[in-house]
Amino acid sequence: MLFRSIEPPLTDLPIDTHDGGFYNGFATRVTIPAKVIIAILILWAVIFPSQAGAVLTGLNKLILTNFATWYIYVIGGFLLVCLGLAIWPAAGRMRLGADTDRPEFDNFSWFSMMFGAGIGVGMLTWSVAEPIYHFQTNPRVIMGLAEASSEANRLNSFTYSFLHWGLSAWSTYAIIGLALAFFAYRRGLPLTIRSALTPLFGDRLSGWLGHVIDIVAVVATILGVAQTLGFGVNQFVAGMSRIGIGDWLTTAEGNPSPGGILFALFIIMGASTLSALSGVGKGIKWLSNINMVLSIFLLGFFLIFGATLYGAWALFAGTFDYLISLPGMLFNVERSDGIPNSVPDQLANWQGAWTVFYWAWWVAFAPFVGLFLARISRGRTIREFVMGALIVPAFMCFIWFAYAGGTAIALELNGEANGAIFAAPDGDKIFAMTQLMIEPFSPLLSWLMAVIIVILLMTYLVTSADSAVLIVNTINAAGDEGPKARPHIIFWGSALGLVVAALLIVGDIAAIQTAMVIGALPFSLVMVLMAISLIKAIINDGRRERAGIATTVDVPDRKSTRLNSSHESH
Repeated sequence: MLFRSIEPPLTDLPIDTHDGGFYNGFATRVTIPAKVIIAILILWAVIFPSQAGAVLTGLNKLILTNFATWYIYVIGGFLLVCLGLAIWPAAGRMRLGADTDRPEFDNFSWFSMMFGAGIGVGMLTWSVAEPIYHFQTNPRVIMGLAEASSEANRLNSFTYSFLHWGLSAWSTYAIIGLALAFFAYRRGLPLTIRSALTPLFGDRLSGWLGHVIDIVAVVATILGVAQTLGFGVNQFVAGMSRIGIGDWLTTAEGNPSPGGILFALFIIMGASTLSALSGVGKGIKWLSNINMVLSIFLLGFFLIFGATLYGAWALFAGTFDYLISLPGMLFNVERSDGIPNSVPDQLANWQGAWTVFYWAWWVAFAPFVGLFLARISRGRTIREFVMGALIVPAFMCFIWFAYAGGTAIALELNGEANGAIFAAPDGDKIFAMTQLMIEPFSPLLSWLMAVIIVILLMTYLVTSADSAVLIVNTINAAGDEGPKARPHIIFWGSALGLVVAALLIVGDIAAIQTAMVIGALPFSLVMVLMAISLIKAIINDGRRERAGIATTVDVPDRKSTRLNSSHESH
C-alpha cells in the first residue's frame, strides 16, 4: 500500500556521471539528449520555418483545447497543497534540513532573492501592459457585466492581473522549491529534479526514468526562460529605439526587426554568458545588486510621480477583490459552445490566451526558480517557506501592477494619454507611459528615464539568462553545484539565444509561447508527482519519528552518514 512502509528513508541516489574528458562530471544520459532536443528545435525552426510554425500552432491549439482543464486544476491544486502544508502542524514545523539547521539568509535578503528570481523581466513588460489590456476586455466585459475602458471596469483590470501574478503563480515555484529542499537537505540527495520523486520510484530514478525526468526539466527550463527572454528582447529593442539607437531596430509597424532581434540577443546573451562564466559570486551577484537598486528607484518613481492615490486604491481594492474572487476563479473552466464569437466561445478563448498560457509559463519556469528557491531556503520550516514564498512576492507584484498599471489607466481615463498607451506594443507601453509623464516638463529627463529602464531591463535579462544556464548545468551535472566547464556554459548560453532568435524570427513571440506551452505539459505531470511524493514523505516521516527512526542526515558529511538503503520506500 502507498503509505504502509516505515523503513528508513532513501538517502543515496547514485547518478552516473562521466569521468574525464569533455563531459567530466556530467550525466551524459541527460546532457546529450537535452542538447539534441534543443538543437533539433533550433534547426527545425530555421530550416523549415513554415512547417515549424504550422506544426507548433496546431499543437498549441490542441493543448489549449484539450488540456485547459488540466492546467487550471493542477495550478489550483498546487495552491491548496502549499496552504495545506503550512496549516498542517506536523508538516509546517518541519525544517528543510536537519533540526539544528537555521536559515543562511535574513528575511529581507531571502525575500529579495525570491522576488528577483521569480519575476525578473516579466514585471517590466506586464505591470503596465496587462492591466491596460484587461481594462479594455476581460471576462466581466465579455459577459456584459462591465463596460470596456470605463471607470466601472478599472477594478477588474487589477483583479485579473493579480490572478495571474499572485498566489497561484507563486505556488508553482513553491511546490518545486519545497520538494527539492526537502529531499536535498533532509535526505542528502542530489539537488536535481529526480530526487523529489524518490518516495514514489525509489532507486529506479538512478536509471532511465530519472534521466527522462531531468531531460524534461532541462527542456522546460530552456523554453520557459526563452519565453521570458522573448518578451524582454521585444521590450529591449523598443527601449533602444526610444533612446535613439536606430530606426533599423524596428519595423514600420513598431515591432522588432530581425536585425534588431539579433542585435539585442548578441548584447544580452554575450553579457549573460560572460556573467555565467564568472560564477554566482561575481557577475550574477553584481548584476543582482544593480537590479535591486534600479528596481527600487523605478518603483519609487511611480509611487511619487505616478497616480499615487489611484495606485493606492488599485492596490487595496484590487487585492480585496482578488482574494474574495479567488475561490470562484481558482477551478473555473470556461468551455466553448462551438459557436464562433458567442459569449462562451469568447470566454474560453480569453482563458486559453491568458490564464492557461500563464499557468503553462509558470510551470515551464518552475524548475529554474524552484531549484534556486531550494538553494536559498535551507534551514527554514515548511510553514516559513510557504508563507514567505507565496505572500510576500505576490504582494510585491501587486504593488508594481497597482502603481505602474494604475498610472497608465489613470492617464488613459483622464485623456492625457489620448490612446497612446493603448496603441503602443506591449513591450513599449512602459516607455510610452513614462514619456507621457515626464516629457512635457523635461525631454532630457524623459530620455534619461528611458535609458534607466533599458539598463534595468538588460540586467534583468542577463541575470535570468545566466542563472538559467547555471541551473541547467546543475541538473545536467547530477545536482553538483560546483564550477562547470566553460564549453557547456557557452553552449547553453548560445542555445538559449538561438532558440529565442529562431522562434522570434519564424513566428514572432507567438512561436515562443507555443513552444513553451508544449514543453510545459510533460513537466506539469512531473510536478504533480512531486507534490504527491512530498506529501507521502512528510506522512512517513511522522510515522518514522514515532517509531524512533531517523528522518534526516547531516548533509555536509552525508557521504559518511548516509544509510545503507538504496531501495527503501519513502
